[in-house]
Amino acid sequence: MTATGAVWRNWSRTEAVRPLRVERPAGAEAVQRAVAAAAASGLRIKPVGSGHSFTGIAVTPGVQLDMTGVSGVLDADAATGRVTLGAGTRLHELPELLAPYGLALENMGDIDRQTISGATSTGTHGTGLGFGGLATQIVAARLVTGTGELITVSESERPELLPAVRLGLGALGVLVDVTLQLVPRYVLHAVERPRPIDEVLDHWHELVRDADHFEFYWFPHTATALTKTNTRLPGDAPRRPLGRASRWLDDEVLANGLFRAVAAAGRVAPGTTSTLARLTDAVTRHSGDRDFSDFSPAVFTTHRSVRFREMEYAVPLEAVPDAFREVRALIERKGWRISFPIEVRAAASDDNWLSTAYGRESGYIAVHRYFRENHREYFAGVEEIMRGYGGRPHWGKLHTQNAQSLREVYPRFDDFLRVRDELDPERRFSNAYLDHVLGDGVAADIVADDTARESAGAA
Repeated sequence: MTATGAVWRNWSRTEAVRPLRVERPAGAEAVQRAVAAAAASGLRIKPVGSGHSFTGIAVTPGVQLDMTGVSGVLDADAATGRVTLGAGTRLHELPELLAPYGLALENMGDIDRQTISGATSTGTHGTGLGFGGLATQIVAARLVTGTGELITVSESERPELLPAVRLGLGALGVLVDVTLQLVPRYVLHAVERPRPIDEVLDHWHELVRDADHFEFYWFPHTATALTKTNTRLPGDAPRRPLGRASRWLDDEVLANGLFRAVAAAGRVAPGTTSTLARLTDAVTRHSGDRDFSDFSPAVFTTHRSVRFREMEYAVPLEAVPDAFREVRALIERKGWRISFPIEVRAAASDDNWLSTAYGRESGYIAVHRYFRENHREYFAGVEEIMRGYGGRPHWGKLHTQNAQSLREVYPRFDDFLRVRDELDPERRFSNAYLDHVLGDGVAADIVADDTARESAGAA
C-alpha cells in the first residue's frame, strides 16, 4: 500500500520530515518491491518505527516504510527458546505474544514503545552487568539489501555479518524479521529505595556487581538518589505486583504528573527549579520506597508521558563515579536549573561492532531536559566530560559526534563500513544523520534530491 507522505515527527519533537511517499509492506517481497522502486526513482528509502529515537536516524525524506504490517510471532520453538518476530513488532506487545510459549526477553530497557527492529538497531539496553543490550539476543535476521536482495544472516549463514547486522543503525538494509534467543519467563523482585547520592557513588562497584539489575536516578540540586535493584526469580515464584491504584498514583500522578508540573514551572520561572527539585526529591523519597515482584516486563518498564530530550553516553564501568561527579560539579558551577533527573545504568561487554558496550563493561549516564527547554548548552557540557572518558553516545539519543570522532572509540568502525559498502553500495538507506555519523560517500543524485526534501519537510 502506498500513500502520499504527511509530516512525520518523532516522539520528542526534535525531528520532522514530509516523505515523498509512505509504503506499508505486508512482507519481505513487498519490501523488496519498495526498495527496487525507490532505486529506480533515485530515492532513498527507510523504515520507521515508533519514532522514539531523539536523533534523526529514522528521518526519511524519500520513501518511508511503515512496517506495522510486518509484525507478530512468525515462528517459535519453546524448547530452544528461539522466536522469530516481524520487524515491526512493538516491545509492549511481547508479553502477550510470548506468554503461550512461557518465554521472555532476557533483559529490557525502561521504555517499551519501540519496535524490536528499531530498538536493536539503535543499541537500546537495560541495566545489569550479566546482560547485554537487546541486540545481543539476536541469533538470526533477514533483511533486504540496497540492491533489493533478501538475505539471511545467522550462526550458519553469513555469520561474519552478525556483529554488524544485529546493531546496524538502519544503514545496512531493511530488517524484515529477527530471531531472538529468549529465556523462560521469570519474576523480578524489585526494591526501590532512596539513598544519599554520595553513598551510592562511593559504593557503585559493589552495588552494580552484587545485583542482577541495578540503576539509580538523581535529581540535580538534591542530595538523594532513587536506587532500583531487581533480583531475578523463577517464573513460578510468588508475585506481589503493584496494585492498579498504587501504580497509577506513583507512576502517573507522582512521576509523570509531578515531572510535567515541575518542568513547566521551571521553564516559566527558572529560579524556582532548585526549590521544586527539592520538593520533587521529598515526594520521591516518600513514594520511591517500594518493594514488589511481578513478571519481568511489568517491572522493567514504566510509562513516560512527559516529553523530553535525552543524551546518553556509555563510559568504562569504573569511570562512572568520577564522570558523574564532574557532571554534578558542572551543573553547580554553571548555575543551571535542571528539572529532570540523571539516570545511571550498567551493561555487560558485548561483541557487536557498533554497540556502545563493545569490548568493555559499560556504565551509562543519561541526561534529560523538558522538551520545551533549550537543552544544547547543558548537553554540550556533559558531552565534553563524557568524551574525556572515551564515551560512546547512544545512537538514538542526542549527541554531536561525527564519523571521525566515532572511529576513535569504535575499534571495528571501518569493518562496519566495509559491510555497509557490500550491502548498500549506493547508500539507498542513508540520510543526513547517517551521513554525519558514518561518513557520506553517497551518490550525488540521491544527496541532492533528499536534502531538498528533508529541508522542506522539517520547515
